[in-house]
Amino acid sequence: MTTATSSLISQLQGAIRRVIRGKDEAIELALISLLARGHLLIEDVPGVGKTTLAQALAHSFQCSFQRIQFTSDMLPSDVVGISVFNQIEQQFEFKPGPIFANIVLADEINRTTPKTQSALLEAMNEAQVTVDAHTHALPQPFMVLATQNPIEHHGTYPLPESQMDRFLIRIRMGYPARESEKEILRSQANAHSGSNVQPVMEATDVLAMQRTVGAVRVDDSLLDYSLEIVEKTRQNERLVLGVSPRGSLMLQRAAQARAFVEGRDFCLPDDFKQMVLPVFAHRVVVNARYATTQKKVAQAEAILSEILDSTPVPL
Repeated sequence: MTTATSSLISQLQGAIRRVIRGKDEAIELALISLLARGHLLIEDVPGVGKTTLAQALAHSFQCSFQRIQFTSDMLPSDVVGISVFNQIEQQFEFKPGPIFANIVLADEINRTTPKTQSALLEAMNEAQVTVDAHTHALPQPFMVLATQNPIEHHGTYPLPESQMDRFLIRIRMGYPARESEKEILRSQANAHSGSNVQPVMEATDVLAMQRTVGAVRVDDSLLDYSLEIVEKTRQNERLVLGVSPRGSLMLQRAAQARAFVEGRDFCLPDDFKQMVLPVFAHRVVVNARYATTQKKVAQAEAILSEILDSTPVPL
């Protein structure tokens, strides 16, 4: 990594830290999602900074930004767009929806119906949408930042497994530490919202970094290590759904991005190990026979931690 690139990443992290206090791990994971060409799901109770983090990342570089507030009555066309008949031209014209932006904030994504959620599947997987048999490419870079409240909350719809698998990383904000919350109160958070973050780079800089991340070296022993973990999720009797091949690819991309953020052009075993829980925990499904009073996410993380502990790390 060049000194200029390292400086840009430091500036990017610093800009976000000014509005998100005491959440360095969440900020790093959000940055890794961006550089790995992935999508980010932020899950937690209301009021802990989910939307602020998404806005801060979106405004930290020069790009087009759209926010979609998901509701129960929203239709797929409200997301991807619609074809409208032009009386003058006597033909249909496509009117793009808010999905046509570099950064799309899907706020409270699990408050809309599965039908509307499915409108995001093609966009998140292929960076394009198909309307009336016509395919439209989305701008690059493209990233969906989705926030959701815990599924136990009133008025929420659980995201289907196919939707969850499209997200590279899921993070939980958690309540801030006392000192961090004190800083929030001192600085009057309303005056330092995510939309006030000053851009520190261009969209072309992000694209260049994404290409560099894809070139970060990954030794065959690390691929074998990651595939051993994946195989164990598929064979574990406590999991009814293991990690898909897409999940395997996502782990590699996340590990490469983590190495890049750390200033290396090669991956270490720790890059893969540290990314297993953020990348895999939302992809696996715990078998109902082994369900406990523990929340499903925590249960999945506990099982994955056991798999990690039982998998030899390559030297």
